[in-house]
Amino acid sequence: MRTNYPNTACMVTPAFSNCITLLLLTILILPGCQKSNEPKIMIGIDMELLADDFVSPVQVLSTHHSERRYVVDQIGKIWLIDRNNNKRPTPFLDISSKLVKLDPTYDERGLLGVAFHPDYKTNGRFYVYYQLPPRAGGPAPGIPWNNLSRISEFRVLPDWSRADPNSEKVILEWDDPQSNHNGGSLVFGLDDFLYISIGDGGGANDIGPGHSTDWYSINAGGNAQDLEANFLGKVLCIDVDSGDPYGIPPTNPFVGKPGRDEIFAFGFRNPYRMSVDKPGHQMIVGDAGQVLWEEIDVLVKGGNYGWNVKEGRHCFSTADSSKVLASCPSVDDRGKPLLEPVIELNNWQNPLGGKATAVIGGYVYHGETLKDWQGKYIFGTFSQTPTTPNGQLFMATPTGDSWPYEKISLLNHPDDLGYYLRGFGQDDDDELYVAVSSMLGPQGNTGKVYKIVPVFGK
Repeated sequence: MRTNYPNTACMVTPAFSNCITLLLLTILILPGCQKSNEPKIMIGIDMELLADDFVSPVQVLSTHHSERRYVVDQIGKIWLIDRNNNKRPTPFLDISSKLVKLDPTYDERGLLGVAFHPDYKTNGRFYVYYQLPPRAGGPAPGIPWNNLSRISEFRVLPDWSRADPNSEKVILEWDDPQSNHNGGSLVFGLDDFLYISIGDGGGANDIGPGHSTDWYSINAGGNAQDLEANFLGKVLCIDVDSGDPYGIPPTNPFVGKPGRDEIFAFGFRNPYRMSVDKPGHQMIVGDAGQVLWEEIDVLVKGGNYGWNVKEGRHCFSTADSSKVLASCPSVDDRGKPLLEPVIELNNWQNPLGGKATAVIGGYVYHGETLKDWQGKYIFGTFSQTPTTPNGQLFMATPTGDSWPYEKISLLNHPDDLGYYLRGFGQDDDDELYVAVSSMLGPQGNTGKVYKIVPVFGK
């Protein structure tokens, strides 16, 4: 069969090679077809939306083997974001029916922390920290407990896209006297033990019903300095791979000594976010202050971080928390030093000026896309006043006893994020995420997760 060509100029003829040459030259000189050898230039850093329609996201994490990310929503749900950045339509885990009833206007209770077992890829185990309705009884006659805090283990289902809600194994529980200061972080350390950050029980000053009397008589209270009364104001360290329901690491600082065996460090007010810097071989805790100062601490075994003797690096007064005491001890009743933070920020109520309602601990960056950030500790603030959704990001250089830091200005958010900052996260490549919302409390659907990304231009 003979084929008729509408344009015979480029048929296979003796001039074929000349025709092809002219065609290629024409294509190459067209403006839109030239290949640019100009390198892309990074013009800034900004936020790129990963997923939205959350209520109050507080954490983003990965399992370091599947390119999946998990978003922890304070209202009791864990959501799975797949490797194609798609949010699964149903939660990975939903324990919202188990939670104490949350106050939509503002609440520090709920599902606060999740940690995947280091061998999650083979054993499918992970751990959650949340608050339930209170048990019977109370911290004082006629005064009931506010809630029950619980650490539980769950297991993933065979399809790995959902957890088994019926697999809950309760690991640890304690009663909370007030609704606030719950801490909330769960992390596995370099030793594969589970670390748990817990606040001082709530209220203010670490005093009142449910707050014990410690060694420092000038300040009434408190739980954070008492090694025997409870777990409040502490960071615990337990072994979830031994014992029933857990074991005590023999290296814990108070094993065989006065003090509860689970305690790893103490003297915290509200250590809400905590992270492990594996390359740096350190754990870093963000501890929310009261009226004057916020702080970031490097965790030391057996360390006493001072609350409520001190707030940040300053002497604290339960009689008037807006004023600094003229003097206070530098050591505790055991003769051990009260450790000072590596970073201190002024609270928004500080007469000296400040823009932090609460510090939000973050991560040391070890990703590849933000070269200038490598080895820097990225953290932030919840907001600048309690009613303004304008959290900020900061970058610190981990060096010495006092880490210098500076504010981060994102390309399209030079002054602040435009949201309440609720938490940070990392993925399998150690890239950073922020969890934010527009609402002060756990309500609505303004919660979003953004990835911190470089922005390139010509």
